[in-house]
Amino acid sequence: MTAGGNTARRDTWPEDLIGPVQKLPACDELWVALSGGLDSSLLLHVVAAAYPRVRALHINHQLQSNHDQTERACIDLCAGLGVELQVRRVNVATGSGSLEESARAARYEVFREVLGDNDLLLMAHHADDQAETVLFRLLRGTGVNGLAGMPAARSLGLGHLYRPWLGVSRSRLEQVAREQGVSWVEDPSNQSEVHDRNYLRHSVMPGLKQRWPGLLKRVAHSARACAESETLSQRLAELQWQSCGDDKGRIRLAPFSALGQIERRNLVRWWIHGRGLPVPALSDWCSALDQLLHAGSDRTPEIRGDGFCIRRYRDHLYLVPQVAIPVGPRSLLPGQVMEWGWWTLRLVPASQSTTTEAACPEIRVSTRQGGERIRFGSNLPSRSLKTWLQEQGVPPWERAALPLVSEVTAAGEAWIAIGDLWCSEQYSRGANAAGWRLIVERDCD
Repeated sequence: MTAGGNTARRDTWPEDLIGPVQKLPACDELWVALSGGLDSSLLLHVVAAAYPRVRALHINHQLQSNHDQTERACIDLCAGLGVELQVRRVNVATGSGSLEESARAARYEVFREVLGDNDLLLMAHHADDQAETVLFRLLRGTGVNGLAGMPAARSLGLGHLYRPWLGVSRSRLEQVAREQGVSWVEDPSNQSEVHDRNYLRHSVMPGLKQRWPGLLKRVAHSARACAESETLSQRLAELQWQSCGDDKGRIRLAPFSALGQIERRNLVRWWIHGRGLPVPALSDWCSALDQLLHAGSDRTPEIRGDGFCIRRYRDHLYLVPQVAIPVGPRSLLPGQVMEWGWWTLRLVPASQSTTTEAACPEIRVSTRQGGERIRFGSNLPSRSLKTWLQEQGVPPWERAALPLVSEVTAAGEAWIAIGDLWCSEQYSRGANAAGWRLIVERDCD
C-alpha cells in the first residue's frame, strides 16, 4: 500500500482534475473501473466528490501475488467513500498469446456484461498512457487508426466508456494523490520490463521526456491529427459504399475496380470493421486485392482473417464469416429455433387455430449430397438442384452449406425449402395446407 490518509469524501479538488469529471456526458448509471492502483483510486475519489451515486467495478484477474490484498484495498476504499462496489473475479487464459491481451479481453468482457443501456464507465488513463500507446503502436507498424491512440469516448456493450484524464500527466496525478493522502496498491508486474509497455515506460519514455519536455502534448497533438485522418477515411468509405456495396452486404466489382488502390484498401478495411471483425494485418493489401480482382475464373483467391475470409464469385466480393455446418440430417420441431450455418430455421403455426399439439409431419434439414432434383410445383417437371443454384448465382461455398428442408411422410420424402431462396406454397406465409409455416432467415449483417 502506498501513501495513505483519510478516505472521506472531499469537497474540493484541483480544477485540472475535477473539471473534466464535471463535464461528463449524461448517463443512467455512472461507473468507475477501479484497479486499486494510483490512477483509478484517485479517479474514484474525485468522481465521488462530484457524483454521489457513482458505483465502482473491480476486476480481479488473480494473476499477481497480491491480488487478494488489492481486492481488499478496493473494498476498504469504497466503504470509506460510501461507494457501492462490485467485484468480479476472472480466469485469464494463460496457454497461448500475450498474457496482457488475455487479461484485457477478460476485463472488457466483464465491462460489456455489467454496463446497462446508457451506462457510463470511467477509466483513469492519462497522458502518459496515451503517449505509450501511440509509441507502442508505432513500433508495431500500425496505421493512422492505431496512431490515433485511445479515444476519449467510445461505445462499450450497451453503454459507453469515457476517459476524462487523457490530458493529465501521471506525475500530476501522483502529486495530487500524495498531497491529498490517497492510498493505492502497486501492481508488482508494472515494474517488470519483460512486458514491452513497461520497457517503454521505464527505459524509453523518461529519456524522451527529458530531451523533449513537451513530449506528451506533442504526441497528443499527433494522435488527434491521426484521429481526424481516420474519421475522414471512414467518411470516404461510407460514401463509396453507396456506389460499391449492395443490399446483400457484398461489394460490386465493377465500381470497386474503378477506385484507386488506396481507396479499395480503405473501403475493404471499413467493410470488415463494420462487421465487427478484426482487420487482418497484411503486409501488402494492394497485392492481395489485385489477386482477388484479376485472378482467372478457374482460380479461387481469398483474403483470410481471424474468423472470416473475403472471396470473389462472379461480379461480387463476399465477406464470409467462419461458421460450423451441422453434420448429418436433423429434425426441425415446432417452436424450435435451429441454427444452421448462416441461416436460422423455425417452424411456427400458420394461423391461430394451429396449436403446437397439432399433428406435424417430420421436417428434416440436411445439406446437398449430390444428384438432388426438385419440383417447384405439382404441375412442373423436376429440375437439377445443382443447375438451379448456379442459375440463382449462389456461391459454391454456400451451396455446400445451404439447408435443404424436406417433409417426410408415409408417401415418401419431398423437398419443401431451399435455404431462404425458395419455400413450398404449403409452408409459406399464409398457407393453410400444412397448418405450419416454415421461416428461414439469412444472417446478412
